[in-house]
Amino acid sequence: MKKFINKIEKFMKSEDGPTAVEYAIMLALIVIVCLTAIQAVGTAANTAFQNIGSQISGLPSN
Repeated sequence: MKKFINKIEKFMKSEDGPTAVEYAIMLALIVIVCLTAIQAVGTAANTAFQNIGSQISGLPSN
């Protein structure tokens, strides 16, 4: 049991655990920003294509 407690104390004093958590949080934030940017670009592109499509359908045919 003492060996298990020593391992827990060593883990709590170690810097590896908090560093891994910090990297995981940064990765999650980067993913959120990327998904938001992709959604914004997709919405803008969709609007542009709809405007072009409505302008084309309004042209007289030959």
